[in-house]
Amino acid sequence: MDKVFIEALEIECVIGIYDWERKIKQPVVLDIEMAFDNRKPAATDDIADTLDYKAVSKRLIQYVSESSFGLVETLAERCAEIITGEFGVAHVRLKLSKPGAVRGSKAVGVIIERSRAA
Repeated sequence: MDKVFIEALEIECVIGIYDWERKIKQPVVLDIEMAFDNRKPAATDDIADTLDYKAVSKRLIQYVSESSFGLVETLAERCAEIITGEFGVAHVRLKLSKPGAVRGSKAVGVIIERSRAA
């Protein structure tokens, strides 16, 4: 299966379990791979036949920036649900990173893979 990807989509949001984290916005970074058969858009050269990565990005930016979760796990799950549910993606691999969350590391986070229920 072909994949459409969005790499290093950085979004500010309220995320974290500590009191100080609940009072500020912090960046999260999304790396997304979405299963999509690219043969039709390649044949037609028509944007209407594609998985519109700009539309996916805009929707996730809107959702994540307005969200307020304690756990990156919850936020990742909700983002995967949006991608599979609203954009009809059969399978998604999503990496959600929280830069600077642990001293000495570039980032921490989760990687999940979800498939749309048939």
